[in-house]
Amino acid sequence: MKLYSMPSSGNSYKVRLLAALTDRPLERVDCEHGSAALEAVKAEGVLPFGKLPALRLDNGVILGESNALLMFLGEETSFLPSDAVLRAQMLGWMFWEQYNHEPVIAVRQSLRQYPHRAADATPERMADLLQRGHALLAVMETHLAGRDWLTGEAASLADICLYAYTHTAGSRGGFDMTQFPAVGAWLDRMATLPGYVTLDA
Repeated sequence: MKLYSMPSSGNSYKVRLLAALTDRPLERVDCEHGSAALEAVKAEGVLPFGKLPALRLDNGVILGESNALLMFLGEETSFLPSDAVLRAQMLGWMFWEQYNHEPVIAVRQSLRQYPHRAADATPERMADLLQRGHALLAVMETHLAGRDWLTGEAASLADICLYAYTHTAGSRGGFDMTQFPAVGAWLDRMATLPGYVTLDA
């Protein structure tokens, strides 16, 4: 399988992390913003939703949207619960990540990291994202207090999904992670999973 991936993107990292944790080999086509590789991929028309990541299967079918790729690669692995309730809870967190968490936590990181977005990083917007991001991290803190994983007794796709942007929320987003010790302990547990790779690997 071939993964079209933006190396610095948490959405792409989710897929690479799951592939590493499940020992699934992927051919990577790295496409950073503004690169010739990205322009070539766009010209090929291989991005189903016009954005990265995308996964080309061995039969030529191309899948898009990071959490959909997690569901596909998670089939028949321990990261996809067999219990229907646990699976629904896992999906709830994954939907929450894309609808609530990512548009704040990831966007603030993007505004700080990418020069082409610097003009959008107004003081008012950054302050608003900081306040909203801390509130979202508090939701995770409350849930993770007294438990190891987001759902059930083991790491699931929800943990991989939310780890991607949460683990860089402090270093890249400027969020005060000292307020969230349970989240911090969960991040540490994620980094000890067999096969774990870093964002920059």
